[in-house]
Amino acid sequence: MMWTELFEVKNKYVAEIWWELFNAEGLATRVVVVGDRKTAGDLTPRKIYVPDSKTHVANEILRKI
Repeated sequence: MMWTELFEVKNKYVAEIWWELFNAEGLATRVVVVGDRKTAGDLTPRKIYVPDSKTHVANEILRKI
């Protein structure tokens, strides 16, 4: 499965909120640390990814909120 980056968020907390929102809507979501995962902390930026075939679903969810 190929993944598309939707956006980048400031930290782990914000990433978890987006992850929970998308998953509650039935949309698979990946959160990826920006930079080195070994040195990443809670304040390290994250990128939110969704499957290529579901970007339209993610955009529809974003449009609703």
